[in-house]
Amino acid sequence: MFVLEVPACKAAVLNINRNTAQRVYTKIRMAIVKDCERQSPFSGEIEVDESYFGGRRKGNRAGGAGAKVPVFGLLKRSGKVYTRIVKDVSGSTLKQIIRNKVDTDSIIYSDNFRSDDGLVAYGYKHKRINHDKKFGVKTNHINGIENFWGFAKTKLRRYNGIDRKHFVLYLKEMEFRFNNKNTDLVNKINEIVALK
Repeated sequence: MFVLEVPACKAAVLNINRNTAQRVYTKIRMAIVKDCERQSPFSGEIEVDESYFGGRRKGNRAGGAGAKVPVFGLLKRSGKVYTRIVKDVSGSTLKQIIRNKVDTDSIIYSDNFRSDDGLVAYGYKHKRINHDKKFGVKTNHINGIENFWGFAKTKLRRYNGIDRKHFVLYLKEMEFRFNNKNTDLVNKINEIVALK
């Protein structure tokens, strides 16, 4: 039922207690979080971007997002995505994640967000995307990570709100589903739950 994205409350209809179904779903999601964190460093062409999840945005886009949850993401082109909930989208926070997850011989593609300044000093090749001026350029884009944000937000919308303390479980589930879209999820979930 989890693989088919049937919510725990509806899976409970099959002679399973609702709380039991929710406990099993939580156990699977916790195993998914651990599996996503085990991903090896990314290398090659990497797209980076920040996004905000939650209710209606309060405040301006770059500075304040009210009660929204800030999330930073990395995507290896034609590969996997990695997400992290962050306390803020400051340069020091985002660069620390990049340095921990991306090999220095990589090319980083980002938008013009100020927090991405200074990546060249760490040895990365850094290409900025100005959406107004570079629209339609074949390699100079961050469409992959923006595609993931759309995928995750669309899927998460069906929950009609997720408690902030559990949000990481759902975000990592979206990362896992995106990264394993061509995989037999039943076998993959059985494998990672056994590794737990």
